[in-house]
Amino acid sequence: MCVAIPCKVINMDRNKAIVDAGGAQREINIMLIENLSIGDYVLVHAGFAIAKVERETAEDTLSLLESYLAEEQR
Repeated sequence: MCVAIPCKVINMDRNKAIVDAGGAQREINIMLIENLSIGDYVLVHAGFAIAKVERETAEDTLSLLESYLAEEQR
């Protein structure tokens, strides 16, 4: 099973971008995605953006992940 995490694009330079997922920032490869802009949300798997997603969907998914992680820490 593969897991992709929704992330917000906060900076871009050629085929690389810095993305944020719940405060964690990473550099990823964006060469698989066309017409990407700062502020867009992408699904990230293994260091690559594999799809664009709607803001609401990304935020809902991140919220669910945060809730799950908070519950696991109890």
